[in-house]
Amino acid sequence: MTSTIDYQPPYKELYIYYLKGRIAGPAFAGGEAYIGNWEEAEDSFLFFKQPADAQISALLQGQPHLSLQDNYQMSYEEWQGHAVAPFGVGRLQVVPPWHPDAAVLDENGILLDPGVVFGTGSHPTTHDCLTAMHHAFDAGPVRDVLDLGTGTGLLALAAVRLGAQRVLAFDLNRLAVETTRRNVALNAMAGHVLVVQGNAANFMDIAADLMVSNIHFEVMRHLVSAQGFIRQKQFVLSGLLRTQARDIEYQLHRLPVDIVHKWERDGTWFTFYGRSRV
Repeated sequence: MTSTIDYQPPYKELYIYYLKGRIAGPAFAGGEAYIGNWEEAEDSFLFFKQPADAQISALLQGQPHLSLQDNYQMSYEEWQGHAVAPFGVGRLQVVPPWHPDAAVLDENGILLDPGVVFGTGSHPTTHDCLTAMHHAFDAGPVRDVLDLGTGTGLLALAAVRLGAQRVLAFDLNRLAVETTRRNVALNAMAGHVLVVQGNAANFMDIAADLMVSNIHFEVMRHLVSAQGFIRQKQFVLSGLLRTQARDIEYQLHRLPVDIVHKWERDGTWFTFYGRSRV
């Protein structure tokens, strides 16, 4: 991974329209410039490669329950917060598909196109999850993996590269699911990874050799309290701030599980790797 050749992200500029409310009916047909819709609670963020004032105006006329709150224009790298670049963790190498290094990836390589979804792999919790997953796979055979809150699908793809045969990847957000499915296809892993839109807590009864979840605290605490949690042979839990990590650790100590290792980044972000004693 030593290339210094300049490369371009998939979108030069992003045009983002923030709507109050959710689009009713079938998926929004926004034309060739339309990228996708990120839905958060009762808010919708529509992404375009070009200005789309006419499309948004038509949408608002047809669905009067929607209201335009704001619109933004920014570069792709501004939206992601940084340039999307290759990186490595352990034996894994993660590369954007538009980067020159994508042409020389070996069997440990992962092509990751985050689109407009957050999850480029640069966050410290993602690095710690990948490190924890190396520990889990080195501890013994890991065939079945649950990835709860998959985002762009990076942890699901990493599981396959590390040796998993079957990965179930879940996310509540439709745009995250669509992005993960594209990345699964990009890495020719359709035979190993099934991506499903749904509430992660509804799938905790599925026992796996490893459960990974880098997700919001409010979701995490429900996952850990679910009856199916102790049926997961190993687990990686991340995305937790200090006080949140204390709460999760307290929950874990009340269960028949062992915390094998805990990662702390700058006293801010925490990740747990553990095993069930059941």
